[in-house]
Amino acid sequence: MNANAAAALAPKDFKSEVKPVWCPGCGDYSVLSSITKAFAKLALRVENVAVVSGIGCSSRIPAYTTCYGFHGVHGRALAVGTGLKLARPDLTVLVAGGDGDGYSIGGNHFMHACRRNVDLTYIVMDNRVYGMTKGQASPTTEPDWESSKLTPEGTGLREFHPLVIALASGANFIARAFSGDPNGTAEIIAEAIRTPGFSFVEILSPCVTFRPEQRLWKDKVHDAPVKPTSDPSQAARRILTDDGFNIGVLYVGHRKTYQPPIGKGAKQAADLEAGFAL
Repeated sequence: MNANAAAALAPKDFKSEVKPVWCPGCGDYSVLSSITKAFAKLALRVENVAVVSGIGCSSRIPAYTTCYGFHGVHGRALAVGTGLKLARPDLTVLVAGGDGDGYSIGGNHFMHACRRNVDLTYIVMDNRVYGMTKGQASPTTEPDWESSKLTPEGTGLREFHPLVIALASGANFIARAFSGDPNGTAEIIAEAIRTPGFSFVEILSPCVTFRPEQRLWKDKVHDAPVKPTSDPSQAARRILTDDGFNIGVLYVGHRKTYQPPIGKGAKQAADLEAGFAL
């Protein structure tokens, strides 16, 4: 080994001194652990990683890491992450958020980020509820969930299916993980980061405060009975029979990553004005 080579970093080196303020038992603690384990597993350097988020409990993630971080506005994390990666392709960009932030106000950004296929990783901690704003139904909440004061008889609305949207929109890597398995989740996140293009990882992360019944998820999750596929039609058939608790990598594609050249094609303001001259 080169004596001048930088010493390998451990997961703890990616954790900041800021103490998480999540509720006791929140699955996001384990997700944070999985993220730092994945960074260490990939031998990344703190200064070469950027973590971007939006708004919500899970979007506090950047403050709890020692990497570059950006805590954005509601639903716009992917827009920021995409711009950052295009401007600085040398960085490893991880975008983190929740089901409300990513699939409601951020739903349009999610769809088009999949389509663009920029080389970044998007992880969504899905607890099927708005936890930070006290328990309202989210896009992934079951239509008959009756425990919210705003929807005492359930929403009556079909759940949003993010894996279906990700596949149809062109994501290059699609997987589901469970926060109760931090080592397995770390492996999936690491594989997502290694895979070129837009990688999407849904992480089932229980909200024990507003949805205490989700403690039973540990008994419901199970390894997917099939291996990952690179065939979109086969992946689509698997998603249509998915029970929502299959854990593992579903799809790994081979689409070309979108990355325009850097530093070329710049124009002066006078050149742009000339194009609009009458």
